[in-house]
Amino acid sequence: MNRQLVLSDDILMQVDKPARYIGGEINCILKDPNDVDIRFAMCFPDVYEIGMSHIGLQILYGMFNNMPDVWCERVFSPWTDLDKIMRELGIPLFTLESQSRVRDMDFLGITIQFEMCYTNILQILDLSGIPLHASDRTWDDPIVIGGGPCTYNPEPIAEFFDMFYIGEGETRYRELLDLYKEYRKNGRSRYEFLESAAHLGGIYVPQMYETSYKPDGTIDSFRPIRPDIPDHIDKEIVEDISTAYYPDKPIVPFIKVTQDRVVVEIQRGCIRGCRFCQAGMLYRPVRERDVEGLKDLAIRLLDNTGQEEISLSSLSSSDYSKLEELVDFLIEECGDRTVNISLPSLRIDNFSVDAMSKVQDVRKTSVTFAPEAGSQRMRDVINKGITEEHILRGARMAFEAGWTRIKLYFMLGLPGETKEDIEEIAVLSDKIAREFFDAVPKEKRINGPVQIVTSTSFFVPKPFTAFQWASQDTKESFRDKAYILRQAVVSQLNQKRIKYNWHETDVSVLEGIMARGDRRLSPAIELAYKKGCLYDAWSDTYRDDLWMESFAECGIDISFYTTRVRELDEIFPWDFLSCGVSKEYLKAEWLRSKEGVVTPNCADKCNGCGAGRYGVGICTKPRLSS
Repeated sequence: MNRQLVLSDDILMQVDKPARYIGGEINCILKDPNDVDIRFAMCFPDVYEIGMSHIGLQILYGMFNNMPDVWCERVFSPWTDLDKIMRELGIPLFTLESQSRVRDMDFLGITIQFEMCYTNILQILDLSGIPLHASDRTWDDPIVIGGGPCTYNPEPIAEFFDMFYIGEGETRYRELLDLYKEYRKNGRSRYEFLESAAHLGGIYVPQMYETSYKPDGTIDSFRPIRPDIPDHIDKEIVEDISTAYYPDKPIVPFIKVTQDRVVVEIQRGCIRGCRFCQAGMLYRPVRERDVEGLKDLAIRLLDNTGQEEISLSSLSSSDYSKLEELVDFLIEECGDRTVNISLPSLRIDNFSVDAMSKVQDVRKTSVTFAPEAGSQRMRDVINKGITEEHILRGARMAFEAGWTRIKLYFMLGLPGETKEDIEEIAVLSDKIAREFFDAVPKEKRINGPVQIVTSTSFFVPKPFTAFQWASQDTKESFRDKAYILRQAVVSQLNQKRIKYNWHETDVSVLEGIMARGDRRLSPAIELAYKKGCLYDAWSDTYRDDLWMESFAECGIDISFYTTRVRELDEIFPWDFLSCGVSKEYLKAEWLRSKEGVVTPNCADKCNGCGAGRYGVGICTKPRLSS
């Protein structure tokens, strides 16, 4: 097909990174629009470089385009420079592949990975000329469907979406698209289509539900508007990910993106039960990909992209049962191709220095560990499952293998945290530095002095975790805790070898509001967007003053969503959804956290979380104990 760019050369010369907007990359898919029945715009509401680094988008893009009757194209949020130009010149938002108007698509699918992208979602709708409110749309507008982890509490943005896909995208879309084709062919109304879609598994249509509230502001009831609409929605799950679709010809961007490499997903889910971790609950149970299939996939990915790095993706790579075999294969294969291997998400207690030494034998950059808490007491509270001995032994092995830089990630504001727990982060950082001096003789310190980079983020309680009942700290409390830790770092013997970084406090509070919010937040999100809020995850564009103004003007008390203590029997905005892990299990974990009681991981013992009802993955395997 002949492509004509929407943006003129003059406009492209005015904006940063014009390659974000031209499409035509290696492995992008072009079809004749006359040969397909459905046109699907797949949107990541952030800049191109971040969206193109998301493997979920690549999976769905390839899966849809494998369907003969569907053409899936991509769209990303324009950066602020192009946003301004498009508004001034009246240029509607367009897809990359055909440069067509987004509003001309049948579906606009938006993947929602982070609460801080909510104003970017409104930007996408606004620039496309699509009414912000789902209730105002007609067949002249695409069906706006959301997916991704934030859809496990979609209520703050429910007003802006026609539907949400709950769970893994490989299972239900074909049925939904066929339903759409049937209703369009037979001249049925948009509302009738939404009504029928609400009966499909995993599909949540907000217009079909209503919420009532108690005088104290908590939810009294959440129910469908008619008795035939399901009152509960289960997530969609891929039973066998080894046979599920995975793209072997991913798009290769023209410019450097955040994750500039090919990615091989080795498993889904996580056996660890960290009580703060939402992903660890949402993607249960653990399902591994067949190692022989992964070897073949890795070769095809490298052949089809020419990339110089390959990464193994999972929530906890160390727990993949065939990791050693896969790494050995890749080392041999990639060595011949001069391709680098990236092994993220390695646990400190399973840290394989031998494997890391082989894949980084030339350039020892840094090793990353995530103890999350400084004291053993707090690591037990959050069920991290590692001890100080594990941490120090892993660090020592890394130093002995030649690394001199270790990155450490912790959280501040965890439930039950004390001043002593915070100071233990500095103490642990110092102990790791001491391991270097003990492990590496002076004559062997050829890679320079040791550097410990200690970074802290602020704890945000998330739905479907044991800490969904927890109170979140105020921004003032967050700042106080960061100051305590900074002072503790300065007091350590090896303070010059420790660099301390901390996260933005304001953004963490806003994330907390959105994470556990309800439908009453929608007007404030819309108002904040209209006031100029955009790219809220970016520190140089975030406007906390405009957000606070918006909440105040909409009569929203932010403490209701952040610092308020939740009762055990409170109805949450997301209780009508199921990720497989039961609320009773999470409640038990919340109570165990208060006692500092550790829960075994899934490989050692089934703890009855509820995900066993799917009858797949690790839930079908024998344990060390039951």
